[in-house]
Amino acid sequence: MSKNKSPDENAREAKRILSNVDRDSETFGSSSFARSAEKTRDHFLGKDSDPNDPIEVWGKRIGRVLSVFITIGLLLYLYNTFFV
Repeated sequence: MSKNKSPDENAREAKRILSNVDRDSETFGSSSFARSAEKTRDHFLGKDSDPNDPIEVWGKRIGRVLSVFITIGLLLYLYNTFFV
């Protein structure tokens, strides 16, 4: 905070900083996990696509779910090939 600011400006800046700290702070583990789970859910539901284009939404959903199955299948194949 600058020395040239009035007490009202200092108070407003302090309140703004405290609200930013309150918004950015989180309980370790629970909030971070919940946010990550929500981002993952939104990703697989295709929430980042245009909601007015159902073909794009369903195409992203199908593609992302198929990519999970293909990745699991590839990991199982590699495990059976090199470790069994």
